[in-house]
Amino acid sequence: MTMNRFTLPGLLAMALLLPVLPAQAALRVFACEPEWGALAQELGGSLVDVSVATTAMQDPHQIQAKPSLIARARNADLVVCTGAELETGWLPILLQQSGNAKVQAGQPGNFAAADHVRKLELPIQVDRSQGDVHAAGNPHIQTDPRNIAQVATALGARLQQVDPAHAADYARRQADFAQRWQQAMARWATQAAPLKGVPVVSQHKAFVYLYDWLGLKEVAVLEPKPGVEPSAAHLQTVLTTLKASPARMVLRAAYQDSKPSDWLNKNAGVAAVTLPFTVGGSDGAKDLFGLFDDTVARLLAAVSPK
Repeated sequence: MTMNRFTLPGLLAMALLLPVLPAQAALRVFACEPEWGALAQELGGSLVDVSVATTAMQDPHQIQAKPSLIARARNADLVVCTGAELETGWLPILLQQSGNAKVQAGQPGNFAAADHVRKLELPIQVDRSQGDVHAAGNPHIQTDPRNIAQVATALGARLQQVDPAHAADYARRQADFAQRWQQAMARWATQAAPLKGVPVVSQHKAFVYLYDWLGLKEVAVLEPKPGVEPSAAHLQTVLTTLKASPARMVLRAAYQDSKPSDWLNKNAGVAAVTLPFTVGGSDGAKDLFGLFDDTVARLLAAVSPK
């Protein structure tokens, strides 16, 4: 009987002597808001390691540049944020303290989503006495899925630029997402047709892009100025306005205090609707598709006959 010249112990010994090749490290993506973290994950899959600075239950204007966030920015290959001054109170400090040259403003590793869409509510002049006014326009672009589509195209190209070794994979995933997203947008547009022209009240100027998409009509805002809590006197003024121009619902983001909307619900009989606003803002908004499925469903429920 002929014996195999390589015994099992011998093969194991040889295997231990072979060089260990490191696994391909994932591209580290640091997203400022949940919607961009979710989008990066859609476009990158297993090629990206995504961390998100905020949750749906936090006001993205009011974030502190904590050491834990600075550490994540320091290790990031790509920072993906809204821009349009949404993070102006904390992101510049975060990037400066990180010491990471490749994610500074103007570098390929720094991506601002709002640079790739048409901004609404551009102010004629910037006067901070008017409240939390953004010179670059309203930054809450994620409430319109058409904006998500445009940002996805730009972000897909940026991923290819910063990680050229996997450019073909990113291109394939971006094309797949675009197809699924266009189909979903067509479905949402059909479902949301009854919402066109419906008068609404906003608690904060957070939904201008949602209104532009669905044709909702904003007739009043509970905050007297962006970012300023409404006083009792201002709420009474809104109540008077609604007697002349009735609204069907008052909308607030999940992270906002419900008291002003609840007050209007009680005193004007207007349905108070909490929208997820971003991924994670409700049980149904677990990803970008769920975000708009749930948003449209909540709006339709408010105008459906009881």
